[in-house]
Amino acid sequence: MSQAPQAIGNSRGKQQLRLDWADGSVQLIGHAQLRRQCPCSQCRAFRLQGLKPVVSPGIRLLEVNPQGYGLQLVFSDGHERGIYPWAYLAGLGEA
Repeated sequence: MSQAPQAIGNSRGKQQLRLDWADGSVQLIGHAQLRRQCPCSQCRAFRLQGLKPVVSPGIRLLEVNPQGYGLQLVFSDGHERGIYPWAYLAGLGEA
């Protein structure tokens, strides 16, 4: 899926990002999973070295900022560098 979802929701209580896609599917992605899979260059390089980022299970997604081709996410640990393209987000649900 490379198009934007029809609806985007962020549940801080359940710690999940909700994406409602045009095909009728609903995708729920946990905040901790989103933070661990950040696509910014620094986080990608970290994972390519075989390292696993340490992410608090209590991490929260504070802001969801649409960027046309994806979402810029701001986390409670201050990390805000990653922009998650729509296709990348759709792929996270398949992992």
